[in-house]
Amino acid sequence: MNKWGKLSLGMLLAAGLMAGCGNNNTDNNAAADSGANAGAEAAAKTLVLGTSADFPPYEFHQVVDGKDTIVGFDIDIAKDIAADMGAVLVIKDLSFDSLLNELSSGRVDMVISGLSPNPERAEAVGLSDIYYKAEQAVVVREADKDKFATMDSLKGIKLGVQTGSIQEDIAKGIEGAQLTSLSKISEIVMQLQSNRVDASIMEGPVAKAFVKNVEGLAITDAKPEAEDDGYVIGVKKGNDELLDQINTTLKRLDSEGKIDEYVAAASELAEK
Repeated sequence: MNKWGKLSLGMLLAAGLMAGCGNNNTDNNAAADSGANAGAEAAAKTLVLGTSADFPPYEFHQVVDGKDTIVGFDIDIAKDIAADMGAVLVIKDLSFDSLLNELSSGRVDMVISGLSPNPERAEAVGLSDIYYKAEQAVVVREADKDKFATMDSLKGIKLGVQTGSIQEDIAKGIEGAQLTSLSKISEIVMQLQSNRVDASIMEGPVAKAFVKNVEGLAITDAKPEAEDDGYVIGVKKGNDELLDQINTTLKRLDSEGKIDEYVAAASELAEK
């Protein structure tokens, strides 16, 4: 697959690297045992994951063996959870701001998508232990890297953020900032490229992936701060059995050093 820097973002969308960004009904099935036959998969219990697959290296679209596939280290974690349950993982690619509604309605069993454990979410859904922490970053056009090098320099400017995200909460606290909130980060990047916003606040690894692969972007020295800087997995309120299973798997992965391995591998994959 071509590097993002070799294509305009519009071409990327057309080429299918982020094919799911315009389709919120994409389902991807991943059997815990890749050797299971179709009949066995149909009879097996399923674990339905809701995610917004435009968040590299967490979850994103990649062509694997000629087929559009959702990959990323969140997906690797989800596969482990499903395997520990003896379940077939079903992945639903949805808009970020619809994920908790899908969870509460029972249309998905769990949500993994850069979900931070803020108090509002804790009231609405069950949240797992924190499995990963990362810093926030400010992304701008390369020419504006020095212009927006501090948080004070973001006052009064146009900021692009993902709807319902912790980054949106951070942006709301910046004096005079004019927010453009969109469901997909790829759409925010397009807003940057077309000069409709001046900067965007993104999660650190996500920002690095876009800056490396989309020509003309840069990360500034500005350091956004957030209290909820860790990420968790969401389940329907009251589903304590699934929550306990998720936490058991997360503890195992952490003790084995697997999460760091998954992060490194997904970051490398996002660069291809």
